[in-house]
Amino acid sequence: MISLGSFWIREINDGGFSAIHVLSVVTLLSLAYAIYSIRRGRVRSHRLTMIAVYAGGMIGAGLGALAPGRVLSGLLFGP
Repeated sequence: MISLGSFWIREINDGGFSAIHVLSVVTLLSLAYAIYSIRRGRVRSHRLTMIAVYAGGMIGAGLGALAPGRVLSGLLFGP
């Protein structure tokens, strides 16, 4: 649901879409594939897709939080 909700957040990029929206699309497509895989009985494919979605989310969120100009980046690395 959070991936869907991100499409209504556009204040950051002057009303347009940003890089976070690309991650949201990739997440939604990956989750659709994971559901497709498990319904077809492909447990290994489902498991790997879900691990990739989780890891990608953690890496994406981490890099986003540490991007220059963000609060956490300033706290850790200085202005």
